[in-house]
Amino acid sequence: MSVQDITSHPPSKPQALDQDTKRTVFAAALGTVFEWYDFFVYGSLAVLFSTLFFPKGNETAALLAALATFGAGFVLRPFGAIVFGRLGDLVGRKKTFLVTMLVMGLATVAIGFLPTFETIGWAAPILLVSLRLLQGLAVGGEFGGAVTYVAEHADVKKRGLTTSWIQITATLGLFMSLIVIVLCRASMSAEDFASWGWRIPFIGSVVLLVLSLYIRLKLHESPVFQEMKAQGKGSKNPIADTFADRRNLRLVLVAIFGIVAGQAVIWYTGHFYSLYFMTTTLKMSHEQANFYLLTALALGTPFFLVFGWLSDRIGRKWIVVTGCALSAVLIMPLFQGLASYGNPALAEFRSKTSVVLTGNDCGQDQSFVGQLFRPKTTTDCQRVKALLTARAVPYTVNMGAEPLRVQIDDDAPRAFDDAKLLAALTEKGLPPANTPVQPNGPMVVAVLFALIFLATMVYGPLGALLVELFPVQIRYSGVSVALQFGNGWIGGFAPFVATAVVIATGNIFGGLWYTVAFAGLTAIIGAILLPETRGRDLSD
Repeated sequence: MSVQDITSHPPSKPQALDQDTKRTVFAAALGTVFEWYDFFVYGSLAVLFSTLFFPKGNETAALLAALATFGAGFVLRPFGAIVFGRLGDLVGRKKTFLVTMLVMGLATVAIGFLPTFETIGWAAPILLVSLRLLQGLAVGGEFGGAVTYVAEHADVKKRGLTTSWIQITATLGLFMSLIVIVLCRASMSAEDFASWGWRIPFIGSVVLLVLSLYIRLKLHESPVFQEMKAQGKGSKNPIADTFADRRNLRLVLVAIFGIVAGQAVIWYTGHFYSLYFMTTTLKMSHEQANFYLLTALALGTPFFLVFGWLSDRIGRKWIVVTGCALSAVLIMPLFQGLASYGNPALAEFRSKTSVVLTGNDCGQDQSFVGQLFRPKTTTDCQRVKALLTARAVPYTVNMGAEPLRVQIDDDAPRAFDDAKLLAALTEKGLPPANTPVQPNGPMVVAVLFALIFLATMVYGPLGALLVELFPVQIRYSGVSVALQFGNGWIGGFAPFVATAVVIATGNIFGGLWYTVAFAGLTAIIGAILLPETRGRDLSD
């Protein structure tokens, strides 16, 4: 039986949500907000962590290492989906996401107590990566469980709107992490925040952990799961039934590449890479970038609910497919607009200046791994690329037979010298270092809002669509595996891949092709293979 052959069953008679069910949905959503806060507070501080947990001497490699460590939290998410998905389908939704919350909370608090590289050397990033892996394991089982739990409580006619409250939790978790960081930065000097103040958002999350555990302990098990167990229809081995059954495996693959892959790259590009882009490329202050992103999040977040509600009226599939297609077309021009409005002086310089690097060391291995483990043995070509990347200066690289030469526009090629190169670039119009950036604030917010809006379009209906796609016996496993392979291995590394491509090519927009490619691929696969699921009976 193909995916297209799966037909919708007559929906159960809709019933209004009573107060107890509303409290259940609220408790599930609140706990998920807390887990996303824990997961994203590192991402919000990744640039700072590059100076604390990795060796000094090559800032570019340190930034890549910090972004890779953020991505490391995604490595174990699919395995968390497998482990906790199996538990969720065997022992219940409630018990499983209580465990995931506890693991996440303890790992986050532990990060707040970690010594830095200056104190314990390489043990610092090793411990940091280990804790990020634990966080990824926990998130892998949390979100799929929460959205399944809520969907199985929801009125069939309001399932899209009801589950969109769970979709909104990732953005609210990011919003909360940014708010806490902004307040901490505002209450102390930059030196104090870099020294010890960054620990407060991590350690302080223990309060949210206790509150969320207390609320979730009061939840009741999903009625659909209880009915399945009472009738003896549960799977004895949900993972085997998910991957070994050809029909179910096909559902998983369609869910990953026809729904989640596009959603993942669009969400992480709009929410996270945009923040790195504003601070590291456009040279905005952290205060400016956080303020603009928070404003855009406040304006855009309600559209998660709008598109969840709309999917109950017109269907889920084509909203998601259209959002992916629009993103594939619009992501590049939106970031070009962000660059123009975010730092007009830098944009003008970039439009009329080019730099060409030619040398016999420009073909040597300049990989992230090589720079990470040999942070002070960089070649001249690596050093000039790091300098130009740090100042957002465009460049192209050619292999040559002679030692490195740097050519600016039509000027004569010259040997590499940091001070002379910067002086020449300044004469060409490069804004001096530490010059306050003067963004066009309203237009920056408008661009960020457009990015958030695209994310809400593909993410708002996602929960209901995935839950309705899988049969009840493997639902927790199927939803979690699809979400975490797509978000963990495709979306989570989007900021790292984009940054690495920028450093390799000198094109500040080059890394966005990763997002464009996956968004376009998802739109095509979803349009061809994804069934419409609105109205399906979840007890079947």
